[in-house]
Amino acid sequence: MSWDVIADNLGLYAEGAKLTLFLTVASLAIAFLLSMPLALGRNSHNAVLRHAIGAYTVVFRGTPLLVQLFLIYYGLAQFSAIRESILWPCLSSPLVCVIATFVLNTTAYTTEIFAGALRHLPPGEVEAARAYGMSPFTRARRILMPAMLTRSLALYGNETVMMLHATSLASTVTLLEVTGVARNITLNYYIMFEPYVTAAAIYLVMTLTLVLLFQLAQARWAGYLQARLG
Repeated sequence: MSWDVIADNLGLYAEGAKLTLFLTVASLAIAFLLSMPLALGRNSHNAVLRHAIGAYTVVFRGTPLLVQLFLIYYGLAQFSAIRESILWPCLSSPLVCVIATFVLNTTAYTTEIFAGALRHLPPGEVEAARAYGMSPFTRARRILMPAMLTRSLALYGNETVMMLHATSLASTVTLLEVTGVARNITLNYYIMFEPYVTAAAIYLVMTLTLVLLFQLAQARWAGYLQARLG
């Protein structure tokens, strides 16, 4: 066993863990802001809007994340119009392409999670808000959004963990997050077991932390739903 190699490279793992957390938090934060209005649109009476959002979520939930990443990182470079545009300095960056891919993918999943939660909202709550004279914006802000978020905490927690694990794909386009660090150590020192066991341990600690945070959030904001089921 070559654990001394791991000890000598703990600094690299720390940097990789920082990048992993950055990719996870940045992607989820942007996707969260995009998913809330998209979830409302997914349940809209406007059929064109509803089906357009549905088509987007089907495409990104129905194709592998790795394929999406390769299409954005390698595929966009095939078009001269994109290479010559002002966006190329950004689109040629692995970090930007990875975050863009992760955002598009997790937004699709999160939109369906939030939209599903809205569909399970008791109709009486919305009718009471209408009877009280709330405007559509006020109903969304004070009734729909809070109810949607509390009812989707468990599923959204799963999506957050999946997004954390999906960041390992960033290593395929040269980013040195945790998996990328493990792969580099493997290539440099010709050892397989120790680098990936260390990477797995780091992911496990991050995952358990996320699970604990979501359990606390559920107890704090969604406890009344659990009591109703008891």
